[in-house]
Amino acid sequence: MATKIRLQRGGRKSYAFYRIVIADARAPRDGKFTEKIGTYNPNTNPATVDLNFERALYWVETGAQPTDTVRNILSREGVYLMKHLKGGVKKGAFDEATAQKKFDAWKADKQNGLNKIAEAEAKAKKDAEAKELAQEKKLNEEIAKKVAEKKAAAEAAKAEAEAAKAAEEAAAEAPAEEAAAEAPAEA
Repeated sequence: MATKIRLQRGGRKSYAFYRIVIADARAPRDGKFTEKIGTYNPNTNPATVDLNFERALYWVETGAQPTDTVRNILSREGVYLMKHLKGGVKKGAFDEATAQKKFDAWKADKQNGLNKIAEAEAKAKKDAEAKELAQEKKLNEEIAKKVAEKKAAAEAAKAEAEAAKAAEEAAAEAPAEEAAAEAPAEA
């Protein structure tokens, strides 16, 4: 029986979620499988992998052939590195403690790299938000300036209209006063 390590699709339309399974090569993609060794969610950033490391290593060592995507996943999780290190232990190149130390150092280095990437993304997002906020403040200040100019112009026009109205009233009162003053003088 040819054994494959492959992805079994789940989830809903346009939102795939995969199980990492051990299956016979002749079985359908979403059909019968021997063992489930993990899950893979490509919808998150970065993609989330939940893997039973020991079982994955066991199946790789027994000769199960992974698909290309699963090979990349297993490689990123360090299954192939551990297989390589165990091969070195079998050949006598180093002992198991040294192999485990090398694997732990690789895992720590990988985690540091992922943390740096996450920090860089967070910083870039924060900078973009700050830049957007500054642009919005600038735009709001321009709008406030235009509104203040319009209010000042409206107040000036209102004051001018009031002054013109007062002048008209004064002009209207002045001829009436003159007429009133002239009328008693004639009589």
